[in-house]
This record gives sequence, C-alpha cells and structure tokens, in this order.
Amino acid sequence: MNLEDMRAELATQTAKMPWSDLQRFFATGQAFAVAAGIDLVDVAARIAIDDKAAVEALITEQHFGPVSDAQALEWIEQDASVWTVVVKPWVLVQAIADTD
Repeated sequence: MNLEDMRAELATQTAKMPWSDLQRFFATGQAFAVAAGIDLVDVAARIAIDDKAAVEALITEQHFGPVSDAQALEWIEQDASVWTVVVKPWVLVQAIADTD
C-alpha cells in the first residue's frame, strides 16, 4: 500500500480518547507521542509503510518518540484527552491543541 492510501485508511481510524484509558499502553512501552504541529496520520502512515528515513528524521528532530513519564503524569493530572491512532503494536498519541 502506498503512503496516500495508508493515510486515507488511517484517517478513518483516529479517535479522541482520555489519556487515562491508554495507561496500559504507556506502562508496556507501546505509547508513542507525536509532537504538536506534526500530522498524526502522516506519522502513522509512514510507520505503517516502513518509511524508515522519515521516521528516523522525526525521532532525531524530537517530533516523535515514547511518551515520557513527565508527559504521562501531566496528562493524568489534567485528565486530558488525546488524539490516537493504532499502528500495531503501538498506539500513537498527540495532545489535543487548545482552541482558545
């Protein structure tokens, strides 16, 4: 499957979820954060099609990586919801931008 087809498929699979519902994925190291301003679906699609160069660049630029303990704690304290998409075995999450 090419990138555009994968993006279209994954775009239908995103969901807004309470971070508290995703704690088990964090605890097992399966929760990965996508930085604000980066397209969550694009990152997921690049992982799904095994675009190693793009994923490595995102990691190097600190736009993608495991959810940190500090971030997880902040989301729990705020009772935050996050955007999610699953690219097995990982759950990609992104903070929901403030619309204020």
